[in-house]
Amino acid sequence: MSQDPWLQNYDATCRLAQEVAENIHERNRQQRTGGNPAKINMTLRASLQKLKQNIAQLREGLLRASSSRRLIQSEADRRQNLIDDLLTREKQLNATFKGDTTEPEPSRSTLMAGGAGASGGAAANPWLINESEDTKGLSFGEIKQQQQRVIEAQDAGLDALAAVISRQKIMGQEIGNELDEQNEIIDDITHLVDKTDDRIRNETRRVKLVETKSTSCGMLVVIVLLLIAIIVVAVWPK
Repeated sequence: MSQDPWLQNYDATCRLAQEVAENIHERNRQQRTGGNPAKINMTLRASLQKLKQNIAQLREGLLRASSSRRLIQSEADRRQNLIDDLLTREKQLNATFKGDTTEPEPSRSTLMAGGAGASGGAAANPWLINESEDTKGLSFGEIKQQQQRVIEAQDAGLDALAAVISRQKIMGQEIGNELDEQNEIIDDITHLVDKTDDRIRNETRRVKLVETKSTSCGMLVVIVLLLIAIIVVAVWPK
């Protein structure tokens, strides 16, 4: 997988800043030894201007990527920190170039590591120690690989998250389909109950009608029998 163009620009800007730091160190060495630093000063001015432009391009690229949500928040914050470090370094380089500040004293670890060079008459470059413990001792290629591994790990995390969300979406759709089926069954049962209720009402009315008719017929039979009895008693010879 090809490297992110933003990271490539960042690496190029870091190399440019390192080159400026080394040129400032060389310019200062020439001044101390009575040399003529005019040529290197011209190179430094152009390099510092280029460094400023590169940092501005990095900032614009990060802003575009963040606005389009192509970066997760943690990666956007990490890149913003890288830009802030570059801005701080650019200010230090400009101040050192203009003579507002002096080069920082070499640290104890630099003196111990660069003892052989110092004994040969060459002072250690203090700008070379401005890096984190994670990247100390690594080449630019190794730093690129380290950054690429971080991005790949983040991509893998995003892929896993997308897979989980996709599974949850499918589960939600299946649950929705099942609910629709259950609703259809409930509707069918409700319709059947309504029909059954109507039939029960009809049958109840019929039973009541039959009962009414049966009662009327019974009374008529009793009345007829009474009339017959009266007639028989009346005509029966005494």
